[in-house]
Amino acid sequence: MKIKLSDNFTYGRLLRFCLGPIFMMIFTSVYSVVDGIFVSNFAGEDPFKAINLIFPVIMILGAVGFMFGAGGTAVVSKTLGEGDKQRANEYFTLVVAVTFVLGIVLAAGFFFLLRPISSLIGATGNVLNDAVTYSQIIICAMPFFMLQNLFQSFFITAEKPRLGFLFTVASGITNIVFDAIFIVGCGLGAAGAAIGTALSQFVGGLLPLIYFFRKNSSLLKFVKFRIYWRIIGKACVNGSSELLGNIAMSLVSIIYNWQLIRTVGDDGVAAFGVIMYVQFVFVAIFIGYCLGVAPVVGYNFGAQNRTELQNVFKKSMIILAVTGFVMTVAAEALADVIALIFVSYDDVLMQMTTRGMRLYSICFLFSGFCMFCSSFFTALNNGLVSAIVSFGRTLVLQLVCIFLLPLWLGLDGIWISTPVAEGVSVVLCAVMFIVNNKRYGYVALKGKK
Repeated sequence: MKIKLSDNFTYGRLLRFCLGPIFMMIFTSVYSVVDGIFVSNFAGEDPFKAINLIFPVIMILGAVGFMFGAGGTAVVSKTLGEGDKQRANEYFTLVVAVTFVLGIVLAAGFFFLLRPISSLIGATGNVLNDAVTYSQIIICAMPFFMLQNLFQSFFITAEKPRLGFLFTVASGITNIVFDAIFIVGCGLGAAGAAIGTALSQFVGGLLPLIYFFRKNSSLLKFVKFRIYWRIIGKACVNGSSELLGNIAMSLVSIIYNWQLIRTVGDDGVAAFGVIMYVQFVFVAIFIGYCLGVAPVVGYNFGAQNRTELQNVFKKSMIILAVTGFVMTVAAEALADVIALIFVSYDDVLMQMTTRGMRLYSICFLFSGFCMFCSSFFTALNNGLVSAIVSFGRTLVLQLVCIFLLPLWLGLDGIWISTPVAEGVSVVLCAVMFIVNNKRYGYVALKGKK
């Protein structure tokens, strides 16, 4: 039976509805990990370091797609909840068009800046050349990468999460196949990895465009539209937390790499790269759940259904707590195996990676709550609170920890920075939930509904 945004959600129905975006994000992360395995084992250490250094810069640009995806979804799902389907489709079409145009502008504007940027963040010699080659190829697909990020949210709002997953699978398979061809078969190294990834992003952005242009059975389709500057602004404000959060995470990754180079040299960058690949997969579960539940929250907010809002909020807290515990245990148990897969060629690097992963993985106990808090307020069309949570969590607290903790704990202080920052962020989230509950009513107070 098809699950609709207007349904009453049990645990089973909520998990089934979010299963598509969860698998979608996991698969996206898995093919990124496969990308890293190909580069590390078949291209060599320098290309692997180069990609890990420059990748945060690429993600900063791609974050615009996440912004319009989250912010636009909040506007569109709320409009659907209010019963205005035609206007919702106009807003949807507008957001997609604006995102694509911005992708072209950003790609053209940054293409020639990638060498000085790579040099600024610490790349030198062969690592610098590989970083520039990789990023200049990748950035040519930037408009489609941004659309791919955008559609990850909108397929859920369209009540087609499984279709979104299938398009993600197509994109991932494209990446893996062309990695094998260009990295292993042709020996193109970083350039081969970039070509494979760029082609996969083209597939991930183009297929959804074709689907929504055609007559379809989803809640959303492309229609004639006019420029609603207020809606563009609203989508930007609502999605500002996702933009700031992704930019902040990328900047923090750059700072992590800088601190590691200062502390233990380039091996630290390689170890952190492995940890990030694992983090992509584990955190993808949280991201997928937040993507899945956000349109449900937005719809019930628009429909003024506080009872269902309370139901979804309570069940989400329990689901995230259990998931975070299981993920932390799994990451601790698999640290040795994961290090062996990526860096078996260097015993010292393997030991460093295993130690770092075991300390870093504690953050999974807290990450889900923090991500949900930011996503929840975005879905409620409260971009300010969402941005405060996201910016405080991903940048301010992270930077404080990454600069201070190594002074006392050395290398371990770098690895433990994220868990400490996430732990403090949970307190910030709790404060925001308490302060804003009276306005939205997502927690039933005694004697009230």
